[in-house]
Amino acid sequence: MPEILNLPGSLLLVGCGKMGGALLDGWLARGLPPKDVFIVEPFQAMRETLAAKGVNVCADESGLPKDLRPAVILLATKPQQFSEALPAYARFARPDCCYLSVAAGKTIAAMKQLLGPNAVVIRAMPNTPAAVGRGITVFTPDANATEAQRRIASELLEAVGEVAELEDEGLLDAVTAVSGGGPAYVFLLIECLARAGVEAGLPEALAMQLASVTVSGAGELARLSAEDAATLRRNVTSPRGTTLEALNVLMADDGLQPLMTRAIAAATRRSRELAEND
Repeated sequence: MPEILNLPGSLLLVGCGKMGGALLDGWLARGLPPKDVFIVEPFQAMRETLAAKGVNVCADESGLPKDLRPAVILLATKPQQFSEALPAYARFARPDCCYLSVAAGKTIAAMKQLLGPNAVVIRAMPNTPAAVGRGITVFTPDANATEAQRRIASELLEAVGEVAELEDEGLLDAVTAVSGGGPAYVFLLIECLARAGVEAGLPEALAMQLASVTVSGAGELARLSAEDAATLRRNVTSPRGTTLEALNVLMADDGLQPLMTRAIAAATRRSRELAEND
């Protein structure tokens, strides 16, 4: 059983789209009292759905209690809305409140410009498998974050998967490229594997089933196994067998590794460009 969440105060969630919603469901499943959760969500239909969960919900910041003093403010609005949305929450900035952002490309420095220099900001990069509790999130705290606030951020993010802490914020661009965009690369692999199966004569539905279940199963094996990926690959590969023939193509000098290296480099570069254009 996962540990029960026990925050030192209330939690304010700003924006409850797919990622915010996944986190909320994870928190409630871990025993976070709905009465301690306050949500700002502009869409009425979503507010009605959220209200049914027992949480406090309003359309904008003006609907929050005047005496609200959240321990954590989870910023889950779209990155392009930050400049307009964040200043309204600067009034909560104090040493015992931390802002936890899951917005891609928004640096700690850029958020502090909107929230004030005394704001405690923790920047996190989750990915979409969080929707099924199988995500991975890397977070970087600013220098003002206490050990307790780092621990709280980790516990909140663990509600949707695994968590790692990174001291160097600059490396979050590479994290964005690898794990943030990683699900899309895996989905493309499934598409390509299925298409290759169809080209080899398999019915389309069967080819897609084989590809998707094989990729998800292999990923679970890699996650649970004590052996590394290279060892697992060798375990599947028989000498002079069919798998070796395919790997000779995939592992050629112009095969999958250099292609993936170029792809990650391109995504990392773009992430840095977006951050610099804040």
